[in-house]
Amino acid sequence: MSQEPSDKGPLGVAMIGYAFMGKAHSNAWRNVASYFEVPAFEQKILVGRDAAAVSEAAAKYGWNETATDWRSVLDRDDIHIVDICAPGWMHAEIAIAALEAGKHVLLEKPLANTLAEAEAITAAAEAARARGVQSMVGFNYRRVPALALAKELIAEGRLGTVRQVRAAYLQDWLADESAPMTWRLTKDTAGSGALGDIASHAIDQVLFLLDDQVTEVSGRLQTFVRRRPGAQGLEDVTVDDAAWATLTLASGVVASVEASRVATGRKNSLQLEVYGDKGAIMFDLENLNELRFLDATAPAREQGFRRILVSEPEHPYLDAWWPQGHIIGWEHTFTHEVRDFLLAIDGGTEPSPSFEDGLAVQRILNAVEESAAAKSSTIQLTPAARPAATTTEGA
Repeated sequence: MSQEPSDKGPLGVAMIGYAFMGKAHSNAWRNVASYFEVPAFEQKILVGRDAAAVSEAAAKYGWNETATDWRSVLDRDDIHIVDICAPGWMHAEIAIAALEAGKHVLLEKPLANTLAEAEAITAAAEAARARGVQSMVGFNYRRVPALALAKELIAEGRLGTVRQVRAAYLQDWLADESAPMTWRLTKDTAGSGALGDIASHAIDQVLFLLDDQVTEVSGRLQTFVRRRPGAQGLEDVTVDDAAWATLTLASGVVASVEASRVATGRKNSLQLEVYGDKGAIMFDLENLNELRFLDATAPAREQGFRRILVSEPEHPYLDAWWPQGHIIGWEHTFTHEVRDFLLAIDGGTEPSPSFEDGLAVQRILNAVEESAAAKSSTIQLTPAARPAATTTEGA
């Protein structure tokens, strides 16, 4: 059975994890009802292993209670939604248990650290869906209004036949070789480095924007700094610092994907370029409110990329926010994500991106690793069957 409140009272939300993603998600839960019409809910419980730290975070972020054992949350009848912001190595155990307990699950990307875990999570989600229990993976950049607009323009044929895509997600927080070790630099806890952390976003955008599937993958991984200072002295880095991939899509489109956490000077730059025979678009997350669009059907003397400031009420999500020209920020993508998830639960529709979408990305990530281990050999992927999708994206 689905975990709807029996008396149609507020949906109870529990969130697991309170660090970087927990802070971002908490901001979304705290603000979404102030700007969007969503079903009633309560920020019931924040879960973390450190009792003192989680209590401090809960007080800051608006959660009513705290717990140190996520399993205890799943036994509560007043919890209907579980938002998982824990590290990837914990995703499979928590998500599967939550789904089996009848809780709707919002799970941060990537779906898991391994393909086997991602497949197990997706199978659990499919079984739960048959009981009315919904699930969604948190690729928040699908909720950037400029990228949602880009998808609309592509779907409307404004770019004509798309031929190639360039996607690059570049950061520099590890450019300094003295930057300390964290759990994100160990394969056992992180699964992979730049590949799973940020290339997953770039790959998801390729699939999202084009509504397509990948059939061939060639990849390369590189670790530039192999040892970093840790609690016990220098420790081995066991994940990649940077990743490259060439993807062939079912439509014939070729996409290049690059990701790096050592790209000096790049702070959080997700760059997307889509080129068709009638037009092109460009986007950079460091200019989140802007989309560049070129109409190649215009006379040659008038052609050129024009800047669209994506802040009009007619643009996706933006009728809830500010007057024209008053830009929004990175944190708003999570508010949009929570809004769409709540509306899907309330309407009994399947939210997007689904765990199946997350699994598709995971298979590509796995193929990149497999290709890199085989000197960039081409790996064949079989497109999955594609059920009709129901989404709540947009304003």
